[in-house]
Amino acid sequence: MMRLRVGAWWLLALLLLPVLVPQALRTRRRALRLAPAAGPQQGVAGAEFAGPALRVVLLGESTVAGVGVACQTQGLAARLAQALAEQQRRPVAWQACGENGITASQACTRLLPQALAAPADLLLLVFGVNDSTQLSSLRSWRQALTCMTQALQVQGAQVAFTAVPPLQHFSALPWLLRRVLGLRGTLLDRQLRAVARQLGASYCPVELEFAADYLAEDGYHPSRLGYQVWASGLAAQLLSQQLLSQQQSAASAD
Repeated sequence: MMRLRVGAWWLLALLLLPVLVPQALRTRRRALRLAPAAGPQQGVAGAEFAGPALRVVLLGESTVAGVGVACQTQGLAARLAQALAEQQRRPVAWQACGENGITASQACTRLLPQALAAPADLLLLVFGVNDSTQLSSLRSWRQALTCMTQALQVQGAQVAFTAVPPLQHFSALPWLLRRVLGLRGTLLDRQLRAVARQLGASYCPVELEFAADYLAEDGYHPSRLGYQVWASGLAAQLLSQQLLSQQQSAASAD
């Protein structure tokens, strides 16, 4: 079934190539390019709470680098740490290992060593947009996700994936281009979910309304409000899955 879907996507892309290529080139020329967020790439949220800190590391593309906001304290990593600290009433030490424009395969050599050097209880992988736009093969996508997950699990970290963002809602892209890339992202997301199931990692859908207020001025990355809403949803999902995992472990022990 997956081969049929992939074949259908390539057939569609080839048929629309005379339209998609000019759109892609024009979009690249006109795109507003925002810099990564300024400030330290790590910090502590909920320092007012007692107890040992939960260590959270985010590994990923431009959203982990904080593109779309002015400073990292407004970005996904810091916002997620704050939401987790408030929900669990404990300190959360966070670190962002992100690079603008990076694919999952590139991250295996350029970012994974940083993540492995930072002891973590929870490690969140945030990829998919660049692999969609750069047409990464499904095989290389699976291999990269598997490589990173297994390396991180060996160190005892709980690994979670965010879903591939829905490119069909990125207002910076022309309608036809974003629909075709959105379909490509859906194919990658199916593979991501399969890898998560196989390796025992968590999978978190992107629960974010892609309205103007939630997008930065480039129409491509989240705004300050967008990161805050995305992080709150992620924290709730991670907490729910953590409790579910604990309940399953308790039931197995009984």
